[in-house]
Amino acid sequence: MAVSGIDALIDRVRTTYTRVDAAQAHEEFLAGALLVDIRYQALRERDGLIPGALVIERNELEWRLDPEGSHRLPEAVNHGIRVIVVCNEGYASTLAAASLHALALPEATDLTGGFQAWKAAGLPVTPF
Repeated sequence: MAVSGIDALIDRVRTTYTRVDAAQAHEEFLAGALLVDIRYQALRERDGLIPGALVIERNELEWRLDPEGSHRLPEAVNHGIRVIVVCNEGYASTLAAASLHALALPEATDLTGGFQAWKAAGLPVTPF
């Protein structure tokens, strides 16, 4: 069976950095990494939020995390910040992490399995 273009792209991108599992993401978050939830609002409403995570819609991610940008968040202090991107299941977050790498944020990564893996691991979730 042929691999689709998007599947091949995701596979290729994932060879360029190390992803984190839910336990490691939680540990790094507690140590100061930025946990960034890019899920759209309907999923956040349905499944809840990770307490303390930054919610940044996917279409605003690069503008909010560019340390040199005029629309950056206060947390975007420099190019060495550790960012862990969380989507619903860990696919869109891979592409988002790649985009952050292109923006010169080499410490960006994503959560394998996304929010669903976080929730399944029994890590903190609050209602929307």
